[in-house]
Amino acid sequence: MSKARKICFDRVLPRNMNQPQRTRMLPSGREEAISLIGKKWMNGSTIRIRFMGGTAAQQAMVREFAPEWTEHANLTFEFGDDPRSEVRVTFDENDGAWSYVGTDNLDIPIHAATLNLGWQDKGVILHEFGHMIGLSHEHQNPDGGIEWNEQVVIDDLAGPPNFWSEQQTRHNVLNKYRADQVNGTAFDIQSVMLYSFPDEWTKNTPATPDNENLSPQDKAFVRSEEMYPGRGTVEDRAVPLEVSKGYAADISERGEEDLFTFKVDIGGLHVIETMGTTDVVMVLFGPDSQTIKIADDDDGGAGTNARIAADLSPGTYYAAVRHYSRHRTGSYRIRVSNF
Repeated sequence: MSKARKICFDRVLPRNMNQPQRTRMLPSGREEAISLIGKKWMNGSTIRIRFMGGTAAQQAMVREFAPEWTEHANLTFEFGDDPRSEVRVTFDENDGAWSYVGTDNLDIPIHAATLNLGWQDKGVILHEFGHMIGLSHEHQNPDGGIEWNEQVVIDDLAGPPNFWSEQQTRHNVLNKYRADQVNGTAFDIQSVMLYSFPDEWTKNTPATPDNENLSPQDKAFVRSEEMYPGRGTVEDRAVPLEVSKGYAADISERGEEDLFTFKVDIGGLHVIETMGTTDVVMVLFGPDSQTIKIADDDDGGAGTNARIAADLSPGTYYAAVRHYSRHRTGSYRIRVSNF
């Protein structure tokens, strides 16, 4: 069985499986996909990674290659034995190669793996850790032009090492991503997020290349405003808010994400909301954590504003706000209230 038959799949949370597509029509008439709210880690985050098994050599390969993403994305990978680690890596050769996408990792029970490397080389490690930081499969990009020989693909993946049903093959290979799962860039045949496919699987392209390295577009995208721009920690970037005061804010660049922090001294119901005419979405993290997601919201407030109401315990919280469309900008106000 050729290496091309070893196909990764990204794990999707059950609540997202049947989520409808969200698209916007551009002036060109082409629909562009919008990323699922909350998949991206907070810019500047430190992501803790723990190995659950594996040989010293397997672990060393991950430590060597996975951090290449952090040379371009404003993230830090911290390898260790902390049982609270956000990412848990296994090396089960009978379970394929897969990862949960972005902050979906936080919804997995702490005793369970969030990423598996059933086979291992530089390209596979970079690919799976690409999923972990929030990237999607390039071959299922709505901008991709691959036309599949569907029955050939279905027949091949029904055998070893995948043993997939037709439904699994359609979900993991043949179907374009739902718009809430894609990264939104143009199709990149050099992307490490594109697996190598044999010539007989496709009608309109030759065999896709075996990409072992981050492509120029991979590097540019993860350091762009849409993902993890700049350098610096969450504390460096976060704008402090005082409870019961409103603050003026502005998304001045396309894809920009604003980050705010506030402290809760006495636990109780708190409302974090935006005001204005800018269509924004918001994700809330805490307490005292940059990676534990409490809630996210789009259009829960007045008009197209975001509103999160939650019973918060004492601690420090972080609210990330971005425009619904990565192509638009606008001003708004944000306020934290307690009741």
